[in-house]
Amino acid sequence: QVQLEESGGGSVQGGGSLRLSCVASGSTYRSCMGWFRQAPGKQREGVAAIDSESTGRTRYADSVKGRFTISKDDAKNILYLDINTLTPEDTAMYYCAAKPGICWIPSLIGTDYKYWGQGTQVTVSS
Repeated sequence: QVQLEESGGGSVQGGGSLRLSCVASGSTYRSCMGWFRQAPGKQREGVAAIDSESTGRTRYADSVKGRFTISKDDAKNILYLDINTLTPEDTAMYYCAAKPGICWIPSLIGTDYKYWGQGTQVTVSS
């Protein structure tokens, strides 16, 4: 069993930056990890994912490429999402998720993931 807890969200002005963190209790060793977001009235969107083998293989949604960076610290069981050049379109609840098992190809598909956190809100003003 894995429990995930996100933090780091907040209200920022456009152009600003945030670092989201996701602390896992229970090992996420050899798990694909991902960040998803959901804005009011919109479907959940996978924004970034990282493979289980710490090869550095990542995947990003086109809407965030070049602005978002996913990383993880396996020793501390923490997943990060660095967000730069925020725009109001980035306003959403952000969730981290874990997909246990060896995973060479990171996935942005929510149904691939088994464990989810409660989310952290990011609000960007223009």
